[in-house]
Amino acid sequence: MPGKDRPAETTPSVHLEALSEISQAITSETYLDDILRLIVVVTAKVMGSNICSLMLLNEQTGELDIKATQAVSEAYLRKPVGRLGEGLSGRAAKDNEPVVCWDVKEEPLYVNKEVAIKENLCSLLCMPMSIKGKVLGVINCYASVPHEFTREEKTILATVANQAAMAIENTDLVIKAQLMEEELETRKLIERAKDILMEEREISGYEAFQAMRRKSMDTRRPIREIAEAVILAHEVGLK
Repeated sequence: MPGKDRPAETTPSVHLEALSEISQAITSETYLDDILRLIVVVTAKVMGSNICSLMLLNEQTGELDIKATQAVSEAYLRKPVGRLGEGLSGRAAKDNEPVVCWDVKEEPLYVNKEVAIKENLCSLLCMPMSIKGKVLGVINCYASVPHEFTREEKTILATVANQAAMAIENTDLVIKAQLMEEELETRKLIERAKDILMEEREISGYEAFQAMRRKSMDTRRPIREIAEAVILAHEVGLK
């Protein structure tokens, strides 16, 4: 970057190594928080950025909150939560387009000028993270001196943003699959418990389910636990 020598390690081969490291983390069983942390650390090193942060979009509230950063600055970590459409990060997320700023301290849209002055933040490249057109968040890379981001740097950050979006999407899919599996297992347990009550009490399926439902409400325990208790009591009685 202008104003200082480019780090010797920021060569094409190092770029590929960094992207490979991120790819391997995404396909591993590493927790999402650790993957996102790795992404910002590696990205900051490759881009020569003094602060790199990853912000996730909350679809319900429209807020952009810092999920990972290599920065140790308390001021930066405590900065107000961003919002979709507001500020540079919010604009990048809303338009699903990268945003470049020569000097955030002079940019009217930049909403955290006090933090920028305190942390010596200058140029900014903000890249949206999206998958199938759906924006999940943004990655911000700051330079401490005025810097015109090159096409290569934009391509690198876009690739990293795509990888981060994949990691987030994959985690969401795994969680949804687990929830569906748990829901299916719960339904099976309830059906089995219902059949037991129908046979033991000679009642209808509706009455059996309502009995478990009332017990669940009275004891403030999930209906799955009630079903499991019915099944366990039946199995113990058979022994």
